Amino acid sequence: MSERLAEVLAAIDAANAADPEMVPDGEAEGPAALLYGQRMSAELARIAPEAPELLRIAARGQHIERWRMPRSSYPEGREAYLAWRRAQAVFHAGRVGEIMAGAGYGAEDCARVGRMLRKEGLKRDPEVQLLEDVICLVFLRWYFADFAAGREPGQVLGIAAKTARKMSAEGRARVRAGFDLPADLAAAFEG
Repeated sequence: MSERLAEVLAAIDAANAADPEMVPDGEAEGPAALLYGQRMSAELARIAPEAPELLRIAARGQHIERWRMPRSSYPEGREAYLAWRRAQAVFHAGRVGEIMAGAGYGAEDCARVGRMLRKEGLKRDPEVQLLEDVICLVFLRWYFADFAAGREPGQVLGIAAKTARKMSAEGRARVRAGFDLPADLAAAFEG
């Protein structure tokens, strides 16, 4: 790992360590954003150990300081939710770009990571797609069960189907091979 990559990852972790939401977990405990970033890096390393440096930065910075713009700061409803997600992506891209520039990365590298974090080129850019696959795998592995708790079965199935649509064929194959899902949810990841 290069010195400047280590510096950027450490700075992202330091920023995320300020998350006021603490996650008690059987395997890990700590600030929610810090834990999420570490899980993103671990999942990327698991499925793509030779991932390029800029993709490794994007994975770690995916939700940098997410708590600074809570979902509750936007109205209810799908349009507001999508606007909040877009605003988060722009914020994350800018914040990670600042950290990268401070560590000596050039404007082109900062812009590239920004495009990944904003999901520009999803389904067309292999690195953006791999980042999305990692996001979906982390969601399924660590957050899906809590997210699904208390929701109607049809709604849970819809969430699984939306997640599957974002993933590449390789990502969906990883889900089928690595997750013990009920048959109706597993079907969403076929093909």
